[in-house]
Formats: sequence, structure tokens, C-alpha cells
Amino acid sequence: MKRLHAAAGFAVLCLATLCFGAAVRSAWSEVKPYPNHQITYMVCFDPGGQSDREARRQAPLLEKLLGQKVIIDYKIGGGGALGWRELTRAKPDGYTMAGFNIPHVILQPLQQDVGYKTDQIVPVFIFHKTPLALAVLATSPYKTVNDLIAYAKKNPGAVTVGGSGSFSGYHMATLRFEKLIGAKLTYVPFTGAAPQMTSFLGGHVVAVFGASDDLTRYMDKVRVLGFATEKRFPGFPDAPTLTEQGFDMVEGVDRGIAVPPNTPAPVIKTLEAAFMDIARRPEFQEEQRKGGFIPLAMGHEEVKAYMKKMTILYTDLSKGLKK
Repeated sequence: MKRLHAAAGFAVLCLATLCFGAAVRSAWSEVKPYPNHQITYMVCFDPGGQSDREARRQAPLLEKLLGQKVIIDYKIGGGGALGWRELTRAKPDGYTMAGFNIPHVILQPLQQDVGYKTDQIVPVFIFHKTPLALAVLATSPYKTVNDLIAYAKKNPGAVTVGGSGSFSGYHMATLRFEKLIGAKLTYVPFTGAAPQMTSFLGGHVVAVFGASDDLTRYMDKVRVLGFATEKRFPGFPDAPTLTEQGFDMVEGVDRGIAVPPNTPAPVIKTLEAAFMDIARRPEFQEEQRKGGFIPLAMGHEEVKAYMKKMTILYTDLSKGLKK
């Protein structure tokens, strides 16, 4: 009987030791410098699009800089809104971050209830821009932007324009162009740039407002009717801007990384430093340019100021454009 009691006592002691050890390890993990375990990098659009390709380009570099595994996780829907809504509800500890797009995160809350507000998206960094351009297939009968406009005026709604997401930069570009030309177009939203381009290349939409990198990838299959840029895009030196052709229109999509509201400042600084390290690498910038992107390196405070400025701009632009 004494042996039985001694064994039971030993078992209780072992259990208590294990529990105490687990508690100590848990407490230690809380005080260890950030980061001390894997980080989730949320992509809010389909695999294969700009957000996904950039996250996968950055992930191995982030792992080396931060010393932790970076897991890519997809939250697709609502032109990015599903993922951004989830981001705003995530624990603000630095272990969940998400790619975000401007003007998407500005336009969406302006137009409808999407479950998040622009000021809940806490920007860490912006790493590139993709100008938008109006394009048709190389086999299209429309040789110039005026050819397309003439057809659209004679056939209201017949010109379908594919884009990534609703109340996004692509959607805004289509609505603005529609207003400028005085003709009815039909915007067709896709869940990301990858399905947008697949449908376009398959002839399922007449035209796209496509991102510069996608148009660069399929250069031999598309005809750019006009870039929504102030100056001609280097990758398409022969393609005129829409401004050159009499349409005052500049549109593009900025991409960066964001964290949940109330994320501690030291965590933001750690992530900002890692993304800045990557963005400043000459070889990384060269990859961006070759891919059709315009590389950027905007830190936390600069992006906050930029978002305030763009919110004022898009609040004004979106008036009267609600679908």
C-alpha cells in the first residue's frame, strides 16, 4: 500500500512538473523578442495573381530576416474584402499580416458595408505599384481606343471590360473611363488578376483594364490601347497614354503589407525593417522592373500619410460613380 501511495505521489509530482514546465515555456514565449514562432502571410486574391506572386517572392527572404517560417494563406472573396475583414479581427500580435491594395481598401468601405473600415487597415509597407492600361487582344478588330469607343457608343453595354474585384482600382478605372467617353460599358469583376487574364485571353471579355505586369507577361497576345499613366510606360514605349489621347486619367494599384488594428509599434517596426531590407536590394528591384512593376519602398509613417491623401482623392472621385 505504501508503494502504491508513493507511486501515486510520484505521478502527481511529474504531472505538476510538466504543467509548471508548460506554463514557464508559455510565459517565456510571451516575453521572448518578436517573432518567436511562424507568421501567417495572408493573400486576399487567387493564386497566381500579383499579390500571390509577390508574397511567394518575399516569403523566403522574410524567413531569413525574421528567423521564422512564413506561411502563405489564402482568404479569397469580395475583391479582397473577405481577407481584409479577417485581418481587422485577427489578434494584433504580429503573427498575422496581409497583403493590401490601394485604392481597394479605400474604395470598398466608401461604396458599401464590407465589414472593415479603411482606418482599421494598419499599413506596414508599400513595395510596388502596377499602372493600369486599357487593352484588347492582339487579334481584336479594335486597333485604337477611338475604334473601341465608337463601337461602345453604337452598342451600349456590349463592350465588356474585365477587372480584378468590385470597387477596386480596376473597377474605378472602368467607371472613370466610361464617364469620360460618355458611353455605357459592362464591368465584369473577377476574384483576382489571374482569372481576369485567363478569361480575357480566352476571349470571354472584350477588353480589360489590366495591370502593367500582366500585360508585360502576355505582351505578344495583347494590344494596349492606352496606359492610364502620366508618361509612357517603359515596357510599352509605343503604347500611348490615355492622357495623350485626350482622356485625363491616371490609375494604378499600390500593393503592400498590413497588420491588424492595435498591433504594437515595436512589431510594426520589426516588420517594416524586414520589408525595407528586401525592397532596397538592387536585384529585387530589377526583378520587379523586369516583371512590369514599379518598385517602391514606403515605410509605415509614409504610407499612413499617403493613405490619408488618397482617401481624400478617392472620396471625391467616387462620388456619383456608385454602381
